[in-house]
Amino acid sequence: MSTFESRLVVLDMAGTTVADGGLVEQAFSRAAGQLGVEPGSADHERKLQYVRDTMGESKITVFRALFGAEDLAQRANTAFETAYGELVEGGRIAPITGAREAIEELRADGRTVVLTTGFARVTQDAILGALGWRDLVGLTLCPADAGGRGRPYPDMVLAALLRTGAADDVREIAVAGDTAYDMRSGARSGAGVVAGVLTGAHDKDALRAAGATHVLGSVAELPLLLRESGR
Repeated sequence: MSTFESRLVVLDMAGTTVADGGLVEQAFSRAAGQLGVEPGSADHERKLQYVRDTMGESKITVFRALFGAEDLAQRANTAFETAYGELVEGGRIAPITGAREAIEELRADGRTVVLTTGFARVTQDAILGALGWRDLVGLTLCPADAGGRGRPYPDMVLAALLRTGAADDVREIAVAGDTAYDMRSGARSGAGVVAGVLTGAHDKDALRAAGATHVLGSVAELPLLLRESGR
């Protein structure tokens, strides 16, 4: 248990607070098709599996690994963000059960909550708009807001600390996410609580192996965990 009160809570979006019903894979397939990757081909399946394995990582970083050349990676990323945004606008996204209530509870407890994502700002804004979450928290961050490096780097977590000034010590930060990349980012930031949730991409073993201090069924359990951790 942490002996530090968690004053700043940094939450992932897709898979942690937001259920997107597999939109990442659908958007990737659309984007890959625009770059000549034939649906159903071995190359498509190999690339799709890499996308699954790297859930939580900055999407432009994923596309650089998949397509190599920067111009191709940028084209793929733009196509992906466009496709994902169109799917979001089609109403195919919803909050994880209890997520909004958990965020409101965390704030009512006096904690500052920041929402982060590996998507680009335009996609993050589309998700927030579709959910009616634009005013839910005071700060949302994407990799570009933290110098361009997304997870597994700690940059977004540390940017949340610097921008909000909500904590005096990195051990007063709590990070929650559904992927190993979220856990590595939280651990590398020095956060006192790094909580994995089982509503998204990775299982308990993967979350623990990547540095999770706690594993929860969902983000709905986080407010109680933080109250107990601060005692």
